[in-house]
Amino acid sequence: MGLLSGIRILAVEQYGAGPFGTQALADLGAEVIKIENPREGGDVTRSLGPFFDDRLGATAESLFFQSINRNKKSVALDLSKPDGREAFLDLARGADAVACNLRGDVPARLGITYEHLAAVNPKIVCCFLSAYGREGSRAAWPGYDYLIQAETGYFSINGEPESPPARFGLSIVDFMTGYGMALSLVAGVLKARATGTGQDVDICLYDVGLANLNYMAAWAANSDFAPQRLPRSAHPSLVPCQLFRTADGWIFIMANKEKFFPALCERLGRSELATDPRFRTFNDRLANREALSDLLDAAFMQRPTADWLPMLAGVVPAAPVTDIHTALDAPFTRERGMMVDATAETGASIRVVGSPFRTGESAGADAAPSLGRHTGELLREAGWTDSRIEELRTRGIAV
Repeated sequence: MGLLSGIRILAVEQYGAGPFGTQALADLGAEVIKIENPREGGDVTRSLGPFFDDRLGATAESLFFQSINRNKKSVALDLSKPDGREAFLDLARGADAVACNLRGDVPARLGITYEHLAAVNPKIVCCFLSAYGREGSRAAWPGYDYLIQAETGYFSINGEPESPPARFGLSIVDFMTGYGMALSLVAGVLKARATGTGQDVDICLYDVGLANLNYMAAWAANSDFAPQRLPRSAHPSLVPCQLFRTADGWIFIMANKEKFFPALCERLGRSELATDPRFRTFNDRLANREALSDLLDAAFMQRPTADWLPMLAGVVPAAPVTDIHTALDAPFTRERGMMVDATAETGASIRVVGSPFRTGESAGADAAPSLGRHTGELLREAGWTDSRIEELRTRGIAV
C-alpha cells in the first residue's frame, strides 16, 4: 500500500532520468511495470559497471541499475514486433499511464503515444521525458545530463574562478527531470480520472536545465546581472555564505538572514565585526566580501570543524564538508532512517538510499528485478495463455 496504490504505470525506459522518476512513483506505492527490450538485454544499465553484486541474480547485478529501479516489476517485450506490440496493448488496457524516456522521435515510431493508445484505453496518460522534446529541430537528437549542463549555463557558474568550466558533481538535471516527470504524470492521471480522457504530457532535460536557473535567470533576463564563478562556492549576493577554513578542514556557513551574522560573530568571539561599518548589512558585506572572508577565516582556523558545529548548531546555519562515505554513515542519516535494505528475489540484500518521501509506510524496499521476472504473471493477468507466452519467448519477443 502507499499514496499511489492503485495506479499502474507501464515504464518504457532505460538509463537514468526516466527510471529515477518512476522509482519515486514506485516508492510512493504505484505499480511500475518496466518494459524492456529482450533483444538488447533489457535496460542498458543492467550491464553498466564498474560495480556489480552477483548475489542479486543474473541480469540484476549492476549496482547502478539497482540504484534507480527498486520496487518495480520487469516485463521483457520487443515492441517492434507485432506480437510484442499486441501484448503491450493488452497491458495498456489496464494501465493508468505510460512513462517513457526514449529519444524524442521514438515514442511515435513505437506507437506508444496517446494517439496510438486511446483506442484501447481512452483514459491513459502518456508521459514522455526526452533530452530536447518530441517536437522541433532536436527531436531526434540523443542527449544527456552533462550536455544539458554545458549548454544551459551550469558549467559557467561551477568551480573556482580561475579553473576550467565545471559540471555539477551529480547528474542533477537527470534527477530533477525525473521528479518533474513523476509530478506531471500524477497530475495527468488525476485529470484523466476526473474527466475520463487521457493525454500526452512532455518534459525534457533542456527545459528543466533552464528552469533550474530560477532566480539567476530572472536576474540575468531583467537586469545587468552577469552570473560568474565565485571563490569557495560563495553565494552571488548574500555574505557570508561560503566555505571557510577550519583548523582541520572546511565548514560551510549560510548567514542568509541579517539576524544570523551577529549570532555568527558572537559565537566566533568576534562580536565587534557585527557593528563594523564595513559589515553591518548585506550590501556592506557584499562590498567588502574579501576583507570579511579573511577575518572569518582567521577565526574559524582556531578550532577544528567538529568543535565549531555544536557551537553553531541551531543558531547559525552551518554544515561540515564531508565525503559521500561519511554522509551515508552520519548519525543524522541514521536518525532519519535514510539507508535501507533492498531485498532481491535471491534473498540477498543491498544497502541503498531510501525514499525521501515520508508517508508513514514501511521503509523497506524490493531490489530491482531480474529481466522479465514478471512477464508471464502480467501477461496471464492480461488474458494471455501459457502457450502464447511461451511462443513469444521461443521467438525471442519476450523473456
